[in-house]
Amino acid sequence: RKNLGLLRRIICQESTKFKNVWTTHSASPIAYERGRIYLDNYQCCISSIAQEPRILYEKPKCSKSEKIEDALLLECPLGEMLPSPSDYKSSLIVLTVQNWLLRLSADSGEILEKIYLAGSCCKFRYLSWDTPQEVMVVKSAQNKLPAAARQVSIQQSVLFYLAVFQVLPLSFIGMLEINKKIFGNSVTDVAVSNGILIVMYSMGLVRLYNFQAILEQFMEQPFDLGHEFNWRGQVGVVGKYPFGLPCNIKITDTPPLLFEASSLENTFQIGGYPWHYIITPNKKKHKGVFHICSLKDNALAKNGIQDMKCCSLEPDWIYFHPDMSGRIIHVGPNLIKVLKLKEFKNNTDQMEIAEDFTIVANRENCVNNAVTVTASGRVVKKRFNLLDDDPEQETFKIVDYEDELDLLSTVAVTQIGADGKAHLDFHCNEHGILLKSIPLLESWDVTYSHEVYFDKDLVLHIEQKPNRRFSCYVYQMVCDTAKDDE
Repeated sequence: RKNLGLLRRIICQESTKFKNVWTTHSASPIAYERGRIYLDNYQCCISSIAQEPRILYEKPKCSKSEKIEDALLLECPLGEMLPSPSDYKSSLIVLTVQNWLLRLSADSGEILEKIYLAGSCCKFRYLSWDTPQEVMVVKSAQNKLPAAARQVSIQQSVLFYLAVFQVLPLSFIGMLEINKKIFGNSVTDVAVSNGILIVMYSMGLVRLYNFQAILEQFMEQPFDLGHEFNWRGQVGVVGKYPFGLPCNIKITDTPPLLFEASSLENTFQIGGYPWHYIITPNKKKHKGVFHICSLKDNALAKNGIQDMKCCSLEPDWIYFHPDMSGRIIHVGPNLIKVLKLKEFKNNTDQMEIAEDFTIVANRENCVNNAVTVTASGRVVKKRFNLLDDDPEQETFKIVDYEDELDLLSTVAVTQIGADGKAHLDFHCNEHGILLKSIPLLESWDVTYSHEVYFDKDLVLHIEQKPNRRFSCYVYQMVCDTAKDDE
């Protein structure tokens, strides 16, 4: 902690610069995870923490059947005895198009474990954390019948499959199906997070169920990876081809409902202390309006309706602060509000939303007069007003939190013509004070997709241009020693 405090002070001092040390371009997506850059569908891994990024490993080109669909980085848990020495090093879990789950060494790409999930009955596509670095969920794409089957009115009742694993050591908890007969016909998506099964419906409804209670109530039989099984007439080895994993959690009745809410586009978040949730009323006219309510009794907090009333192409967004402080971050085109929950006067039952601090975009030179007088004296009236996120005005595009340095980072962009200028700013997470500003040298086109990662002494910018052209720019911290010596 003391070392990270020193690093924060070094980063924020005036003499410290961030230098563009490496740039690459690719025809396939570029991914970044904790000091490692992945190219060519995870076939090439580059360490970004060396003086200059260097290749850690490069695997041979793989066939389409071996294409990687999704990946998660596993870190070694602290204070636990693990069965294999390789478990103590970082590894990458990848999911292939043919339903293989592979655990690779993060430093060499070597396959450490190989698990076959299922046959052609479903296509697994997504990896996510239930509990970060502890419980992992593998989700299938939504099951859809072939057109010929739909024409003869064959009904598809299973919508999704979920396979759940404990990680390091990797162990199988169970597989379950999300069935129309149990959860209803209008299910559009499903997720598992923090022990909660989240089911989303086409009309904006979101329902929450206790996932742990589902496992305990509907688990038919536990299975261990690598062990032989005889399951409903099938004999095989758990996690081996061609049998894969048994669907051993059979939900036969609707589980007890924990909570439900109706929200526009299924947007629903839980956080804060005491527990609150954020929704948008389920009508299009309310887009950009957020209601912050108590999870205990659905009561709207005082000042709980947050509406920036911005007129912009890109909507504002809101979320609970990832620093676990219980605060809320609300980001608009030219304004970032950090909000906090506090007790309303002497009433401990009602909470009030109050501003902790705000960060405002630099728009000092922006003049938006509705009436202009020309040199000849002719009065010209504008027929429209500028949007709040007009590219020629400085606009916030990304807000992130660096947990190890306790810094709030923002990316603000101004684009005039084809030339876009962006800068990454570091703010004090407690008070919002600007501590450091770093200009990004490459031009930033607001019509492209961008990601920016700030990871201790590293800044990384990934850009997606049209026609699947990807670029990656790496900046590293350098100290101006000449000035320090003076």
